[in-house]
Formats: sequence, C-alpha cells, structure tokens
Amino acid sequence: MTQYLEFEKPLAEIENKAEELRAMARGNEEMDVESEAAALDQKAADLLKEMYGSLTPWRKCQVARHPERPHCKDYIAALFTEYTPLAGDRNFADDHAVMGGLARFNGKPVVVIGQEKGDDTKSRIQRNFGMARPEGYRKAIRLMDLAHRFGLPVIALVDTPGAYPGKGAEERGQSEAIASATAKCLRLGVPMISIIIGEGGSGGAVAFASANKVAMLEHSVYSVISPEGCASILWKNAEKMREAAEALRLTSQDLLDLGVIDHIVTEPLGGAQRASADAIAAVGEAIEELLASLDGLSAQELIKQRRDKFIEIGSKGLAV
Repeated sequence: MTQYLEFEKPLAEIENKAEELRAMARGNEEMDVESEAAALDQKAADLLKEMYGSLTPWRKCQVARHPERPHCKDYIAALFTEYTPLAGDRNFADDHAVMGGLARFNGKPVVVIGQEKGDDTKSRIQRNFGMARPEGYRKAIRLMDLAHRFGLPVIALVDTPGAYPGKGAEERGQSEAIASATAKCLRLGVPMISIIIGEGGSGGAVAFASANKVAMLEHSVYSVISPEGCASILWKNAEKMREAAEALRLTSQDLLDLGVIDHIVTEPLGGAQRASADAIAAVGEAIEELLASLDGLSAQELIKQRRDKFIEIGSKGLAV
C-alpha cells in the first residue's frame, strides 16, 4: 500500500476512490466502472503533475525522507555486481549505518560506500536511521584507502539526516572522524562520485560528498542542518521549519545554481518512491556519465579539480 505524505492527501482520496470502484466491480460482470475509474486516474495524474511541478523546499524535505524511496542497499543491489561488503574500522566496531565494499559497475571494479537508513523498524534501529558513529566514518576512510591503493574509482551514496550526536560517539571522536573522512575524500588520487539519494545532512553528508562530481536526485535535499534544527536555533520554534527550509536553499535546483553540486538526476513523476526501478536506472546513467567525464585524468589532476571545485563553491554570479 502506498504511503502518502501529508500534502498528498487530496491525491490519496482520488486514487483510493478509483481503487474502491474497481474493487466493487471485481466478481460482478454486470457492473461497469472502468470509465469512471479511468477518469479518476486521469484526475490523479493531473494533480500529481501539478503537485510535483511546484514543490516547496519543505515539501521536498518530506519527499526526500519518504520511507519508500529506494535506499543505499537497493542501489547497490541493482547497479553493482560482485558486491563484496567489508565490515569494521579495524579500531572499534562495525557501524551498520555505513555499508560499502568492492564491486563492479558496468563490469569495471570500483569501491562503493553509502549510508543506509533501513526500511522497517528492526533495520532502522540496526542502521541507527542512517546516522553514522565515528567507526562508520573510519570504515569509509578504510575503504577509500583501499580504493586509492588499487586505483579504483569511489562511488558514494549519501542518505543521512546527519552524524549521530550521542555521548558515545562524541567520546570516540566524532568530529575528528568526520573531518578525517572529508580530508580523505579531498586527497584521493582516484575519481570520486557522490550522489545525494535522499537527505544530505550536515557534516555527516559532507564526509561522503567531498567528491570530484556531486549529483543529487531531483527531490533530495542537502544542507548544513535540518530545517527543524535551524528553526529551533534561529526562531526557538521547530514549527518554523518551512521558513527555515526556504532560507537554507537546500534543494537540488538551488545548489546547482550555487555550484555546490554538478548534476541533477531527474526523478519519475511523483518522486523516486513511486517508480524505484526507474529512479535507480537514472542514477546508474548519471554515475556512468560522471565517471566518463573524469576518465583519463591523473591523480594530481583529480586532486586539483576537486580542490578547485570546492574553493569556487558559491562564487557563481559574483563580481570579481
């Protein structure tokens, strides 16, 4: 059963009404409701197009967090072959919020790293809702070191509300782990592609997204803080999250204009959650295109390109 977001309630009413009509007609050959149901289908399609053609930043946040959007493990299963997961940071523990390992993309060996939120209560608890602890970032560093040593491109799939802020994480050096992962991204002598597939929250996302090329799914979000957190700080009221979402400029369109990202991956109408296979295929095409754009660059050229990219962020349209 489709899970509808709050702003999708009018759509839910129409689609449910069409389904009810068809259910009533099942087993009753004399009852012809198809023309009426088809009219409702068309009305729903028109409303869906209207809704998703003008999403506000806050609504994009809701879509980015939709529980039925494809997650990291779904992309890995669909786009990569011979995936061999690697566990642990060789220091403290294995962080299930971060998954990654060796794989092949279109037949070529790569290292893939991503944040996994989980898709049911048990897995969400196990994955800590995609919020990595220090050992998760140190696992990512270990994987990036492996990629650098063997000359393998790194593909990172970003989907996190942010790094885990718990006491234990702070005691084990959370900020240092995030900073070290970010620095490792910037020093890699191999191509690195990052895709924001859902939420890109705070430094927890930057540690996976300091790449040569950064792409975002059309309705994903990427920001220094969540709208709720921003509203709590600036207005002392988390209910101001709509205003905060506007001010943060966290949409893919805003971030492309600012030069923070390089590419927007178009989502199926209604968001990736309505057609997961199509969304995953589009991400695969984007990864292939972005990797090709870096083909032939030396380690020094890759590092310089990455450095220049981040120095120039936000300078688009500014007077010299």
